[in-house]
Amino acid sequence: MTDLLVDKTILITGASAGIGEHSARLFAREGARLLLTARRLPELERVADTIREDGGDVIVVQADTTVPDDLQRAIDAAVSRWGGIDGALNNAGRSQGGGRLAEVQDDVFDAVVDVNFKGVWAAMRAELRAMTAPGANGGSIVNVSSIGGTFGAPEQSVYGATKAAVIAMSRAAAAEYGREGVRVNAIAPGATMTDMMTGWEQRVPGIIEHLGSLAALGRVGQPTEIAEAAAWLLSDRSSYVSGMTLGVDGGTAPWPH
Repeated sequence: MTDLLVDKTILITGASAGIGEHSARLFAREGARLLLTARRLPELERVADTIREDGGDVIVVQADTTVPDDLQRAIDAAVSRWGGIDGALNNAGRSQGGGRLAEVQDDVFDAVVDVNFKGVWAAMRAELRAMTAPGANGGSIVNVSSIGGTFGAPEQSVYGATKAAVIAMSRAAAAEYGREGVRVNAIAPGATMTDMMTGWEQRVPGIIEHLGSLAALGRVGQPTEIAEAAAWLLSDRSSYVSGMTLGVDGGTAPWPH
């Protein structure tokens, strides 16, 4: 590894699986101190234990991003142990599960908005307060959006809308907090091999092959590839990058290549 994140304290939401888990492992190898949060504590502890076995410095806080007090409690733990946070990867999210716009039920709409949009907003609010507190040195926030937030995908109207909102909110926060030393960016992953993708393949056989055909590289992405992009944005090597959305999608287009 390259010590890309050495001496940095990084918060990761949704760290118990998928992109969050792979980011935690990668960031630890790059020298970061980690504050890991997720709703599923046993899975979160499993991730943390593997990092500790490799000598990583990590604390775990069970937290639901839709509960603001949970997020503040997590950041308070980092402040108590390390004095603050230097970066955050707001990764927690949920899928829509399909359905055309008029078929989406109110409870599904509310659940997707609560996690994917309001949850990111609540996390950013707590993170920004910590990064701009007296004595703090700013920091870097990376919000996980999606390629679905950059163009309309069938049966993903609510999901796509929340991910587009994350992009807009990231740009606004970058403009608001840049003078206080805080950079805010979004990443927009394409189809990525996570448990969510595996479940989709079980419901719709062949979907992974189809989504791979939409990418110029001819395949879906791996979670570690998304984590690598996030690590760069959280590092000092991207010190003049803010308010941007980085596509990590293998050159995906709405039509097959």
